[in-house]
Amino acid sequence: MIVTETKIRVYYQDTDQMGVVYYGNYARYYEIGRTEMIRDLGFTYKQMEEMNIMLPARSLKINFLKPAHYDDLLTIRTIIDTLPKVKFPIKTEIYNEEGELINSGETVLVFYNSITNKPFAAPKFFIDELTRLFNNDVSQPQRK
Repeated sequence: MIVTETKIRVYYQDTDQMGVVYYGNYARYYEIGRTEMIRDLGFTYKQMEEMNIMLPARSLKINFLKPAHYDDLLTIRTIIDTLPKVKFPIKTEIYNEEGELINSGETVLVFYNSITNKPFAAPKFFIDELTRLFNNDVSQPQRK
C-alpha cells in the first residue's frame, strides 16, 4: 500500500453561504491529492502527458461524513492499494484538524494514449516504481 498526505486550507471561495465546504469542491480536493501523490512517486502529470499518457477519470465515488468549514486545515490522504492495469483506482480520505475522517471515496482513472485515443495498460516504468514501493511497504504517509 502507498499512502501520501497533502494538507490544504479551506478558503472562503470553497464554501457556501453557511461557511461549509460546497460539496462540488471535494472532487478538486481529490485531484489535488492525486496530483501531489503522482509527484511524490517521482512523476508529474505534465511529464506523463509529454509521453502521450493521459489519466482521465472514469468514475468518482464520494462519501460525505462530516462537513468541513471555512479556514479548516484538511489532510488529504491518497491511497494506492492495488497495482493498476488499464484502470487505476485511487482511494481518498480527508481528515479535519482533529483527525476525524470527514470524507472518503475513490476515483478510478484510466491510462489513455493521446495519439491512438485508446486506453492501454499502465506503462512499465510506472508499474516498476509502484512495485518497488509496494515491496518496500510504503504504508506510512510520505508527506506531512
